[in-house]
Amino acid sequence: MGDPVDLPTPSTDLDLIRDAAVEAGNIAMQYFRRSHLQVSFKENDSPVSEADHAVDQFLHTTLLGARPGYGWLSEEIDDHDPQARIAAPRTFIVDPIDGTRAFIAGKDRWCVSIGVAQAGRPIAGVLYCPALKLTFVAAEGQGAFRNGTGLSVAPLGEKALVGGRGSWVSELGRAYTASRVELASYVPSLAYRIAMVAAGELGGTFVRPSSHDWDLAAADIIAREAGVELVSADGSAPSYNGTLVTKRALVCAHPALIGPMLHVVTGRRIG
Repeated sequence: MGDPVDLPTPSTDLDLIRDAAVEAGNIAMQYFRRSHLQVSFKENDSPVSEADHAVDQFLHTTLLGARPGYGWLSEEIDDHDPQARIAAPRTFIVDPIDGTRAFIAGKDRWCVSIGVAQAGRPIAGVLYCPALKLTFVAAEGQGAFRNGTGLSVAPLGEKALVGGRGSWVSELGRAYTASRVELASYVPSLAYRIAMVAAGELGGTFVRPSSHDWDLAAADIIAREAGVELVSADGSAPSYNGTLVTKRALVCAHPALIGPMLHVVTGRRIG
């Protein structure tokens, strides 16, 4: 499968990962709000539950069983051979439960996140939020959808809710006057927060440094296909499936907000 002409279409890969995400979400729901959920902590003090591991193992077996030539990158399986996934024609980029802290706390804003990357860019992505009964999907050139309804960027209203660091949102509010800027309530799942921008529920969100490919890849193409930008501080699109899978500060925003938000991140004077 090394020759790109032999690869499935992005829509075909989307069908695969959509079905897998739904089943993975069903597995996660078997653990959701369980009274004795097993939880441990990684070296960076971020939690991981037995549900994360169960979902990740299911997706690893199912997706690579269907696409044995693809690479694999996920939060919960050690990246023991990065050169193999980089050399693969496409790579699955997976967060089995994005928003683990919310999941453990019994809150509903978490999702199964699956992206497919080719040549450093996501070409298909799905976010399945079973507790919210929401599914976001996108394939390259095919648009983005939430529960089957197309997503497209619309003009900002009188008020723009923006997620992320409060001090950055306050600075943005002082400089951007076309809409009233307000800090959005905290959303623990970064992927879902980006999907909210794609759906027009948020005007934008700041993304602090040290997010990872698995937090972003699926949400990235959903945002892009909806007409929303996700960019690094220099205005470039993030690249995925490289040697380094952590990112510097990012901005995801409505086109009208992207410039002012980037100015906040880079510390330049707005206006």
